[in-house]
Amino acid sequence: MPFRPVPVDRAAGVLLGQACGDALGVPYEMGTPPVGEAVMKGGGLGPYDPGEWSDDTQMTLCVARVAAEGVDLTGADALDRVAEAFEAWLHGGATDVGTQTRTILQRAAGLTGRAHARLTAASEALHAETGLTAGNGALMRTSIVGVCAVDDREATARAARAVARLTHADPLAADSSVLWSEAVRVAVTEGRLDLLGGLDLVDEGNRGRWLRWIDEATGAEPRRFDNNGFTVTALQAAWAAITSTDRGDGSAMHLQRGLQAAVRAGWDTDTVAAVAGALLGARYGASAVPTQWRRLVHGWPGMRAHDIVELAVSTYAGGRRPGQWPSVATMTDPAIPSRAQPHPIDPDIVLGSITDLARVEELDVDAVVSLCALGLRDIPAAGMTARDHIEFGINDADDEDSNPHLDFVLDDASSALRQFRAEGKRVLVHCRSGTQRTPAVALRYAVDLGVAPDLAERSIRDAMPHIRGTGRLWHVAAHGA
Repeated sequence: MPFRPVPVDRAAGVLLGQACGDALGVPYEMGTPPVGEAVMKGGGLGPYDPGEWSDDTQMTLCVARVAAEGVDLTGADALDRVAEAFEAWLHGGATDVGTQTRTILQRAAGLTGRAHARLTAASEALHAETGLTAGNGALMRTSIVGVCAVDDREATARAARAVARLTHADPLAADSSVLWSEAVRVAVTEGRLDLLGGLDLVDEGNRGRWLRWIDEATGAEPRRFDNNGFTVTALQAAWAAITSTDRGDGSAMHLQRGLQAAVRAGWDTDTVAAVAGALLGARYGASAVPTQWRRLVHGWPGMRAHDIVELAVSTYAGGRRPGQWPSVATMTDPAIPSRAQPHPIDPDIVLGSITDLARVEELDVDAVVSLCALGLRDIPAAGMTARDHIEFGINDADDEDSNPHLDFVLDDASSALRQFRAEGKRVLVHCRSGTQRTPAVALRYAVDLGVAPDLAERSIRDAMPHIRGTGRLWHVAAHGA
């Protein structure tokens, strides 16, 4: 599969958007929705640290770590691995567990046979006893399924149904997972939001109801669906949050508006925001997730933003590719020269190349802003905390399609620099060669500090005579989109 920048960014956004929505909703779960903006302040039912995701993303990562190996999620071996991951998570990392999921996992432990067969049997037995197994626990973990077979909608639907049935036997739970996984797949591959497009993939007897339920939610106030422990109302609340905040302009800000609306829907806030975040991340990409969220977001099993992006992109690629990004150990190249030099406006901003990433201690920097792809050992840089090393996805290409949110990303990178400087940190900002993306962000930073664009351009060019300094990236950095 060719790695085109925008679909890769969207695939990366699936888990990152989900995790951020989850962490944003955590403090308000089963409590009072925020009056103003929701913030990742922690607390909730865990209680959780600020920026920590909950069981929604934890269970999704159980699936993602299997999917990232490129296996067929409908196969018995893969389903065994997912089921075993759920069981290990229950006893070795779960911070909060839904009632139905806990019951299934506990009952399955008393059965014999293959792991996936034990869970499915326990799920079906509970459904036969109660008829009430359509909680939102299957829907909340289905996002990564939408990335595991991006060229095959039928395979996506089969995988969503198989993973859902491990703990949720009700056909409505499987249907909601199928609809959302297919919507994620379409958003990643085509860049559009379409929940009705998967209607032919759900249980035939339920299609009329799903058509009505989706129509009810489209453009609606998300609080209408505050009883969202049910998979149908959870889907409706997430879809309402997305569609009621869509201004039709393709702006990356839709991701933030949609997640705020999802949290304000109330009740199961982390789940609704996680579900909405996955689809919004699939539509707008990791590049649309703001700095302040990426710096904070983290959770079981000891992962942060870079780690979950690696899982999502590896899944999109059909499995990890030895020696290739995103699973490669390092992206450094000894042939690339060091470019380290002070920003002409702010000497505590060091402008460099990827080679300078290995020189952070020598350069006496406290934080890093990376503008190029990094390997698993490249982040955080030596001596850095994970919160003090932030990545941004910027492409060098001049065509607008390669950088659909260029103005947003440049502003966000500049904002990261301003945040770090306000914290008293000396910062390295670098791209791969230091000739295009680094000076462009340096230019935007200078303009944001109030320097006239023409003067800022001259200052950057004088300080960095080796740069390219042309094209759309340079123009937008100076003058906006």
